[in-house]
Amino acid sequence: MSQATINLLDLKDPKIRMLHITWFAFFLSFVVWFSHAPMLAVIKEAFDLTGEQVKALMILNVAMTIPARILIGILVDKFGPRHIFSGLLILSGGICLLFATATSYEQLALFRFLLGFVGAGFVIGIRMVGEWFPARQVGLAEGIYGGWGNFGSAAGAMALPTIALMFGGDNGWRYALGLTGVVASFYGVFYYLKARNTPKGSTYFKPKKSGGLEVSSWGDFWFYLAMNIPMYIALAVLTWKLSPSNLGLLSSGGAGGIYIGLVLLYLFQVYQIWKVNHEHLKQGVPEMQRYQFRQVAILDGSYFVTFGSELAVVSMLPLFFLETFEGLDPVKAGLLASGFAFMNLVARPGGGWLSDRFGRRKTLMILISGLAAGYFLLSHIDGTWWIFLAVLATMCCSFFVQAGEGAVFAMVPLVQRRMTGQIAGMAGAYGNVGGVTYLTILSFVDYQTFFLLIAASAILLFVGVIFLKEPSGKMAEVLPDGTVELIDVS
Repeated sequence: MSQATINLLDLKDPKIRMLHITWFAFFLSFVVWFSHAPMLAVIKEAFDLTGEQVKALMILNVAMTIPARILIGILVDKFGPRHIFSGLLILSGGICLLFATATSYEQLALFRFLLGFVGAGFVIGIRMVGEWFPARQVGLAEGIYGGWGNFGSAAGAMALPTIALMFGGDNGWRYALGLTGVVASFYGVFYYLKARNTPKGSTYFKPKKSGGLEVSSWGDFWFYLAMNIPMYIALAVLTWKLSPSNLGLLSSGGAGGIYIGLVLLYLFQVYQIWKVNHEHLKQGVPEMQRYQFRQVAILDGSYFVTFGSELAVVSMLPLFFLETFEGLDPVKAGLLASGFAFMNLVARPGGGWLSDRFGRRKTLMILISGLAAGYFLLSHIDGTWWIFLAVLATMCCSFFVQAGEGAVFAMVPLVQRRMTGQIAGMAGAYGNVGGVTYLTILSFVDYQTFFLLIAASAILLFVGVIFLKEPSGKMAEVLPDGTVELIDVS
């Protein structure tokens, strides 16, 4: 039996129990995050919203997630996943209740914006799973966590409309959404009581300082500052979409204020990164504690293409099927497109397992190649195709996309253990940046060009992955008493 095999039914094994309660916490965070999506038609009617206002709610739902994943990554490394996941679920459950009881569009918009924070829940479990599983199993474990947790959005889409009908009346949607908030809050308490940051006898390593990643050289310092810029550009693009020239939710003065705020926030982050790094870089980082920041940058780019393209494609695929094939109604188009998201259940764990079994770099190169070929194939779909073949092509493509996501996070915990939360947060934020980028591109081009451009970006990424360093040997972490512990990453 392969060393990478995990027996998910062995509930006597503490790490298996921790995996199950953690993926379900992530599952609930995604149910809460996307709970509004299947209810949008009812909400639109209840509040007499315009199409532009509905689009604004969808944008607001993802706007906060980019900075939230960076912040949550810092908090996880400092305080541990047990406290942060519990607090996030309890807080987001309360905000979800406020959204469910909103009486105006302004309240809907505010609470939807704040709920974007729960999308950062993904980052927390990456550190938790990385603490509990050895290197030879961590890819499969992270894949199970990510794949089953991501399924929360699809599960919510299937279950919430039925729950709303069970309650009946004009307020059925409120009860359905409110129920998700209550369940999330109660599970947050449960998670606090049952979760533990590390196995018994293990040390939870923390960064020396909080506020940014510790880097190993001045070159990496400047590289790190540059890698943060695209995240602020993505937030500026979202602001532009909400400005008077587009959806009109923000006034010109409000949009201008946000642009200025983003510049100031970036400068503040630069200051924080300087505070974290200037002293130890001046003294010199011991060789055994050094790492190459390009490893983080390549993983960021990989998640930009994989998860970023998934976010964009899941958003547009129902409409693509509806406009491409005659005779489809919106319900059938949505069902056909759902196959892309359903692949998460097997593809993410599959990508993690392949990474454990055949190597991190080689696996990621193969999956990125398959992703590029998959999107190239999708660019040729037109009305002359059999619908069955079109759905099969999208599901094959989605396997490589989501397996690629699993392969990325199979490596994230093996770069620097004490900073796994921050590395996962940055990679996760880049996934959202990718979604914003690809959806912005889609607003200017046709579907065929859109798929081709994703394929082209994957080819560029493949060149970068060639320079990814395969984790091997031991990772050095300093214990609180100053002694050094070596952690196997092979």
